[in-house]
Formats: sequence, C-alpha cells, structure tokens
Amino acid sequence: VQLQASGGGLVQAGGSLKLSCTTSGLTFSTYAMGWFRQAPGKEREFVATINKNGDTTYYADSVKGRFTISRDNSRSTVFLQMNNMKLEDTAVYYCAAARYGVDMRDYAYQNWGQGTQVTVSS
Repeated sequence: VQLQASGGGLVQAGGSLKLSCTTSGLTFSTYAMGWFRQAPGKEREFVATINKNGDTTYYADSVKGRFTISRDNSRSTVFLQMNNMKLEDTAVYYCAAARYGVDMRDYAYQNWGQGTQVTVSS
C-alpha cells in the first residue's frame, strides 16, 4: 500500500494551494480518507476527512470554510483545496486511509503517506 501526497509548497497568506494524495495497493473506494498536519513542535492534528462515497465530510474548526476535501475514486486520489491560507496553516500535511469510515482520530487510520510541506509566508 502506498499513499503519495503532493502539491505542497510556499504560499503567501491569503493564497491557495491544492494538495493531492494518490494511492495504490488498496481498494480506494472502500476507504474513508483523511488529511492531518503537524507543525514544528506540535502534535499531529486532524484537518479533514471524507467518506468512501465522497458525500460526507468533516473539518477541523480551524479550517472550516477555507479548506475543502474531495476525492476521485476513478483515480484513487483524494484532494485538499486550501484557500485563504493563514500563517498557522504552515505544517507537514499527511494523507491517510481509514478502513472503517470517517474519523477525526489519527489512530483510526491504517495507512499513511509520507507528508508534503506547506509553508505560508506573510
């Protein structure tokens, strides 16, 4: 099983980035997917999750209204559109797959990607 996150980079505050996570080795359409992030010196935190069908999503309060999670089951890929970005969004972003449904707890996810760095500058 492999999860490959991409799309990170440097963006100015107020700008946008779109992360992608392409998977292989798992039946993508049967997994809920999530995005988490970890800032320097902080614990990993939940960002967003989407169910296997793509019709149910949940977000952390800190990103609600600014970030959108989506998925394309035909491409085994999950996305995170990040708009109106803030300095505090700076972190390494990880995608993860959960066999048993949407969850905000990281231990519910069995498979993890390697992370992609997102840096927001002022």
